[in-house]
Order: sequence, then structure tokens, then C-alpha cells
Amino acid sequence: MTLANKITVFRLILIPFFMAFCLISGPDKSVVWDILAFVTFGLATISDKLDGYVAKKYNQITDFGKIMDPLADKLLVFAALAIFTGRNDIHSVILWIIIARELAITSMRVICAGKGTIVAAAFSGKMKTVVQLIAILIILALPIFTALGLQIPEGAVYWIKTVLSWLMAAVTLWSGLDYLIANRSLMSTK
Repeated sequence: MTLANKITVFRLILIPFFMAFCLISGPDKSVVWDILAFVTFGLATISDKLDGYVAKKYNQITDFGKIMDPLADKLLVFAALAIFTGRNDIHSVILWIIIARELAITSMRVICAGKGTIVAAAFSGKMKTVVQLIAILIILALPIFTALGLQIPEGAVYWIKTVLSWLMAAVTLWSGLDYLIANRSLMSTK
């Protein structure tokens, strides 16, 4: 197994730890759990960039990596959004918008690959990922700020989460439509 693939597997292993830390954390618990959740998500995010860098620099691009790297990214984001939905940090519609987009684009890529065409990552897809990861990190950081003495009014916390979550949904929808429109000719049954 290549170093890039080991880094991808490491990211997959981090996901249940991230979820556990999030589920243990809470307003009546030690901020340590919030910090561990934030750091674990941050490590997973950094590992995504690192495995891509290693794979390209050392020519370690493999079929395993092509499948597992984007899957690990999606599972990490889904885990965070599912937890946020369960804690009422975000509206459940946002989770479903993001899941629907990922399933639609993944299905489109599979169909195109079956026809011998690889659908490369587009700018909108990269932007979607950046917006999602930054928004999730900010939402994870909010309880840490409060514990460190930075008092953010409850109303402001609510609006920060609301704006960030709907921004994630909007950019995700835009990205999905961009991919579908740009590749509509590949989806033709002719």
C-alpha cells in the first residue's frame, strides 16, 4: 500500500473518533471534547490535502486512491453534518441537499466512466469542498471560543450556524448543477 493510500486510510480511521468526540461533547461537558473534535476534523482535512500532494508528487495515484479518497472526504463531511443535524446546529434539509448532490454526481461519474470518460474535478467542486470544510470547522470552533472567554451572544451563534449551513447548501447546489450541465452530453443515451 502506498503512502498516499495509508494517509487516506488514516483519514477513514479518524472519522469514528471525530464522531465519538462530537457525541461526547456538549454544553455541560468539558471543552476538551470540543477541542478533540475540532482537532480530529482538522487533521482529517489536512490529511486530504497531504494524500493528494503525496500521490501526485511521488506518482502514487492508484485505483484504490481514486475511489477511497473522495469517499473518505464525503464520509467525513456527512458525519459532521449528521451530528450537526442531530444537535440542531443545522437544518436537516441541508444534510439532504448535500447527500443528494454527492449521490447524483457520483452516479454521473460512474455512468461516464462506464462510457470511458473520466469527469475531472471542476472549480465549483473544489469551491464546494473548501466552503464545506471551513464552515464545519467554524461551527466546531464556536463552543471552544465561548469556553476560552470569547463571549458570542447566543443569537449570533444561531445566525453564524444558519448562514454557514445555508451557504454550504447553496454552494453545493451550484456545484451539482454545474457538473450536471457541463456533462449533460455525456449522460445522453445515444
